[in-house]
Amino acid sequence: MAGKLEPLADRLVVKAFVREEVTKGGIILPDTAKEKPQEGEVIAVGPGKMGEDGKRIEMDVKVGDIVIYTKYGGTEIKVDGEEVMILRESDVLAKRGSAKKSKAG
Repeated sequence: MAGKLEPLADRLVVKAFVREEVTKGGIILPDTAKEKPQEGEVIAVGPGKMGEDGKRIEMDVKVGDIVIYTKYGGTEIKVDGEEVMILRESDVLAKRGSAKKSKAG
């Protein structure tokens, strides 16, 4: 899917992590009560924005990074039935490393 979207400038595409639908106490949450996820895996990254000097400013995130982003930042879209977020790099608050590292240990 990432090959179908090519973010421009300082934008990136993030696949949000799906939250559990049952609370620790066993209560099943309806879709309307669920919080919007704020964490996901970067699946595509733009080339970075242009600086005032005409040089491209490199992005701090890369494909595979796990990021935490602002609650109401970005634009949600569906690509091939999957929901993804298109965010500006400035909407990213922190990163946790890459998905490959976190799955291994």
